[in-house]
Amino acid sequence: MSLQDRIRYQRLLREAEGYLELGLPHMAIAALGKIEQHGAVRSEHLYLLGEAFRAQGRFAEAIDALQSCSEKAPSRIDIYLALGWCYKRTGRLDRAIQSLERAVEIDPTQAILHYNLACYWSLHGDARRAVDYLADALRRDPDFRDLVPAESDFDPVRNDPEFQALLSVAV
Repeated sequence: MSLQDRIRYQRLLREAEGYLELGLPHMAIAALGKIEQHGAVRSEHLYLLGEAFRAQGRFAEAIDALQSCSEKAPSRIDIYLALGWCYKRTGRLDRAIQSLERAVEIDPTQAILHYNLACYWSLHGDARRAVDYLADALRRDPDFRDLVPAESDFDPVRNDPEFQALLSVAV
């Protein structure tokens, strides 16, 4: 890729990011389409494309782009987090859980991964795993405790004694 092509590529990526920040995913997709015309599809492009599709509620297309991205950049946890989000919304909790467990293997220090896994295991009906992951999330970042009362994903385990005991522990 020539220097001029690399500059154009970076400019189009920044343009797409800007459109996503402004809540204009259709414009981000258009900017990313200009990259595709030049055959310069890389992980950054695929990630932004996945995020744009996700913002539009086009979850199957987002999954396709994010899966391709994960093959090009297998150590980026943000990809697996986005995949999990999309899989959850397509009713594929098993795949959502697999995606986030992969992310935890890469970086077990991220509380958001443990929190989302707690949500997904709760929805899956496994109170034990939900409590374990929530406990891990709260150890890593106690501020997540503030999200639990309003989180409907925990409704299936809210009456579980271990879940209640975890939340009754003073921080």
